Amino acid sequence: MHPAGQIIEARLQHLESHLEQENPILLKTVQSFRILDGVAFKLGLLEGDDSFATQIPWWPLISILGTFSAGKSTFINHYIGQPLQRSGNQAVDDRFTVICYSKEATAHALPGVALDSDPRFPFYQMSDEIEKVAQGEGDRIDAYLQLKTCPSEKLRGKILIDSPGFDADAQRTSTLRITDHIIDLSDLVLVLFDARHPEPGAMQDTLRHLIDRTIHRADTGKFLYILNQIDTTARENNPEDVIAAWQRALGERGLTAGRFYAIYNPDAAVPIDDEALRNRYETKRDADLSEIHSRMEEVEIERAYRIVGALEKTARDIEERSIPIVRRALSHWRKRVLWGDAILMGVLLLVLLGMTIKAGYWSGLSFTPPWMQADTDPLIPWLVLGALGITLVIIHFVVRAISAKTLLGSLNRESAKADLKGNLAGAFLRSTKPWRSIFQKSPAGWGRKARRQLTQVIQDTDTYVQTLNDQFTNPSGAMKSMQEAPESAVAPHTAEKPTTATAAETG
Repeated sequence: MHPAGQIIEARLQHLESHLEQENPILLKTVQSFRILDGVAFKLGLLEGDDSFATQIPWWPLISILGTFSAGKSTFINHYIGQPLQRSGNQAVDDRFTVICYSKEATAHALPGVALDSDPRFPFYQMSDEIEKVAQGEGDRIDAYLQLKTCPSEKLRGKILIDSPGFDADAQRTSTLRITDHIIDLSDLVLVLFDARHPEPGAMQDTLRHLIDRTIHRADTGKFLYILNQIDTTARENNPEDVIAAWQRALGERGLTAGRFYAIYNPDAAVPIDDEALRNRYETKRDADLSEIHSRMEEVEIERAYRIVGALEKTARDIEERSIPIVRRALSHWRKRVLWGDAILMGVLLLVLLGMTIKAGYWSGLSFTPPWMQADTDPLIPWLVLGALGITLVIIHFVVRAISAKTLLGSLNRESAKADLKGNLAGAFLRSTKPWRSIFQKSPAGWGRKARRQLTQVIQDTDTYVQTLNDQFTNPSGAMKSMQEAPESAVAPHTAEKPTTATAAETG
């Protein structure tokens, strides 16, 4: 096996060892990802030590976003029951912090490279993405990310991400790039706003990025919009007015989906002397916090469906979107090669014609160069024709290469716009190798076998969803425990393997 293949296989086996204990149903999806990777490698969509399985987080992921004063860190500390994150009215942390469970009694903070180099976490190879935004910044991964571990039972089986305030750091472009990345990967996104700043107009830039990029998504249900520190309105007794102002601001941005909450931290609340008013605020706070925490506890279920959905989407995208894009690129390339060949070869022939006329090799319409006379070596004409033929072949392959390069920019832009996984440029270049005819319409590696494998993966995802439904629901509508997986969901060859810690436990 190729060294790169060995690296991928080792990662997938490591992933399987964790899933065997945590969620046996997802264990089977790893094999489907192997099949998907095999198709992608033949097509050129994947290369080296890459895998579709490492491009998604396998652990339940909750991201907490908002401005620097929105109370994100305080919310996290209250949820986990420990003062893990620094909090304050100013920007106290300008890095994304990944928080996960650890058996260690003491919390630990690890550098960003711990995330950048571990495919189990959502920021795997994030330094490459940062480098695309700002050259040289990829080497400063520790300035953007950090990993914290904590023994809080609230974190067991899930990962939290605390984001820096969008308006709080000088690395804004890279910060927003990372924010978009974690939004795509998250099972639940909490967007916090600060009730102490009741005029949302001052935060239009933040609203624009958070809202404009989410209102057209298919997964808008995973966004919870939270007006935090609502207790500060108690003296004016106008929480409804403040909430209405924020809801209008979100509505003006086009937001019509997503749940809106109003909460505050019980441990840092503004004293409310009026008992009836205090009860009113506490009732609202407790009800909303309970619903938010309930959603946070359900991410493990949502994670399982997300991974199966990502598997199906990737398989469908390859056949229904990636292959057509590569086909169109090959069609454009073919036309450019033919036109390029015709123009350059025509120019070459005209130049040769002019040179031979000037040299006096023509007698009327008869071509009579000296090396075609009867007394010359008979091999010379063949050598001349051979040299001409080689020149034409060289011109053809130079035109092929140049034509392919001229299409890479538009292909990369189309790939980015379509938000497709895999390297479309790599698949296109593999299909333009010198040994492939320009008249082959199908991309390299695409045929009945590849199509059949993708169909099988898509059919398997239906089976996985049905198994998940059987695991989490019953006809009465009650949810089953995550641990009540049917034995049939466990791959037979894993039954005797020793159990291992989850990824979150290993930190």
